[in-house]
Amino acid sequence: MKKWLLLLLVPFAATAGAQYAREWPLQLVTPDAGAYRVELDASVYRQLQSPALADLDVLDARGEPVPAALLDPSTPAVPEVRTAELPWFPLPPRFRGNDVASISEIDTDGRLRRVELRDGGGGSVAGNGFLLDASGVEWPIDAIRVKWDAGQAPLDIGVSVSASDDLREWRVVADGARLIELTNAGQRVVRDRIELAPVKARYLRVMPLEPQAQPLRVSAVVAELQATPVAAQWQWNVLSGRRVDDANGDVHYEYELDGRFPVARADIALPGNSTGQWRLQARDDAVQPWRDVAAPWLAFRLQGQGNGDASPPQPLSGLHRERYWRLTPFGGARPTDVPQLRLGYQPETLVFVARGEGPFVLVAGSARSTRGDAPIEPLVEAMRTQRGAQWQPAIATLGESTERGGASALTPAPVQRDWKTWLLWGLLVAGAALVAGFAISLLRKPR
Repeated sequence: MKKWLLLLLVPFAATAGAQYAREWPLQLVTPDAGAYRVELDASVYRQLQSPALADLDVLDARGEPVPAALLDPSTPAVPEVRTAELPWFPLPPRFRGNDVASISEIDTDGRLRRVELRDGGGGSVAGNGFLLDASGVEWPIDAIRVKWDAGQAPLDIGVSVSASDDLREWRVVADGARLIELTNAGQRVVRDRIELAPVKARYLRVMPLEPQAQPLRVSAVVAELQATPVAAQWQWNVLSGRRVDDANGDVHYEYELDGRFPVARADIALPGNSTGQWRLQARDDAVQPWRDVAAPWLAFRLQGQGNGDASPPQPLSGLHRERYWRLTPFGGARPTDVPQLRLGYQPETLVFVARGEGPFVLVAGSARSTRGDAPIEPLVEAMRTQRGAQWQPAIATLGESTERGGASALTPAPVQRDWKTWLLWGLLVAGAALVAGFAISLLRKPR
């Protein structure tokens, strides 16, 4: 009996934990960053089954899911922060004027060579503020980070930042900022970032708000430059279709997409010189009706010198992940060849928190498991409030995929029967039958 029981349990044990078809190892570019983002590629989209991408998740080394959520691809990507180290010069201890040019030596290109300290002092000590040379920076400055030597805590200095192009006329670009380093019981709090307007100026001046402020031994000053918007990177699936003639004599061209791609644009590859009006529809299976996903548009191609001219891609009404697509020509001649349909998408990003022990894997493709979305967007917003609008989770990259559960993960789990409820109903029916039997036997007895 035990042998038969073990034989029955072996296939169950082999498939019970196989909830996802494939997995991709995740390489964490920055160890111990806490939060990471991984961009999905075509192999992940081709494995997914759920239109809502619910069968996509990140697991730790024990196979437990970690907090994860998808970011909307329509949200503009936050560019990486560009930085530039700025030359800095301490101001004289009792200098409170605005005409810094009178105590400075400037090259012909506007770069500062030195600031004269008439009454001594200097070195790396900035007790009366310091001057920054931003003449070599091409982009506006969003913020500056002040680095100082270790061993100066506790430190809490209020400062203001002014900007100038001639070292004589100054305008305030940040007021009431604070530079802080505090320690307590092994914990450390540091605030070394000063947010600016942003500002484009040759020179910046950082001054303490209190004349008797604690001297600061500055080691470096780094500027965070205003980033240019990141252009959307579109990827395209090129589909070959087939011609379908319906009962009404209308001609359609039907296509099948092999993944849950977030399609947001469409284009038609037409041969030679051609033009025509098109209607694009989609559906997720053969029993559903076709639905319009874009307004009818004119697609054309004119061959000429160079690459020629062609109509731009057509934006769709939101994101579409349907499997089946249909083009219908109208208002003109029908092409003799089946045109190619090009569907454009922007890869989505999955953000996760590295809870538990690594290594971590991304898993996809399941008819049995679903991801529970974690509050990732509030986390990202909170981190950008603390560390600046340019903050992003660290990068994680996809390794080569391997099979995890295979086809068994794509098979829906058998319906779980509620045996307790059936047992209770059975006992209730049996009790009712027993009571009915007693009643009938009593009725049959003579009075």
